[in-house]
Amino acid sequence: MHETERHRVILSTIQAKPFASVAELVELTDSSEATIRRDIAQLHLAKKLRRVRGGAEALAPTHVTVLNGRPFALNVSINIAQKRAIAKAAVDLCADGDAIIINGGTTTFQMVHPLATRRLQVFTNSFPIAGHLLNHSKNTVMLSGGTIYREQQIVLSPFDNDVTRNFYARRMFMGAQGVGPLGVMESDPLIIQAEEKLIGQADEVVLLVDSSKFARRSSLILCPLSRVHTVVTDDGLEDRYANMLADAGVTLVVAPVRAGAEEGVDATSSPA
Repeated sequence: MHETERHRVILSTIQAKPFASVAELVELTDSSEATIRRDIAQLHLAKKLRRVRGGAEALAPTHVTVLNGRPFALNVSINIAQKRAIAKAAVDLCADGDAIIINGGTTTFQMVHPLATRRLQVFTNSFPIAGHLLNHSKNTVMLSGGTIYREQQIVLSPFDNDVTRNFYARRMFMGAQGVGPLGVMESDPLIIQAEEKLIGQADEVVLLVDSSKFARRSSLILCPLSRVHTVVTDDGLEDRYANMLADAGVTLVVAPVRAGAEEGVDATSSPA
């Protein structure tokens, strides 16, 4: 991540929070601790934040709620070949006429391209997904209501009686912050709350995560692996993680990145 991008992530993170630790910023930017400390020092000298022990804080915090995690615009280009292969394999699970839920995220966003030639009923909380499908496909699109979070470009509702409860889906496709033995992990309580409602509206939950997500951890568990029907990932997945999914009874779909990205070969599926 370039310096200007790191500075944007740092300033966005502290804008609505009283404090952001060095460790948190290291995780968000995939940078070293020394790099983050140097960035904080530069932004402190530029009077854009206040350097404090162990991290940084905003000079004038606002009351606008910001979700934890990288902004959509910064995350969308990371592991792009893997995301495209995973998304194609995920769309291959669908049949025309299916009703599906696609949760907001940069991996699920890549589903819009193979969906261009399909005809499905799509419920989403993502502006980029809804906008692309409306302009470039024949799919029927329903957008959830709620509060707009600009950085992640998603809509989240705190209410139990929103339109989410009126949509039934064959499958829900979602990403995650991390995956481990305890289950699917996310980075923000508001995302947890919204995704729990969506999960309840689908027969099957399909998790779209590149292989790097199996080494990442978060403090918040969205759901146990037992609630996940299928995991779609790339061919960089380590055997120990494949065994973890098999032990949990999760179906594993492996998308070959090189073949999927360069030759258009279909992903391979193996029941776990």
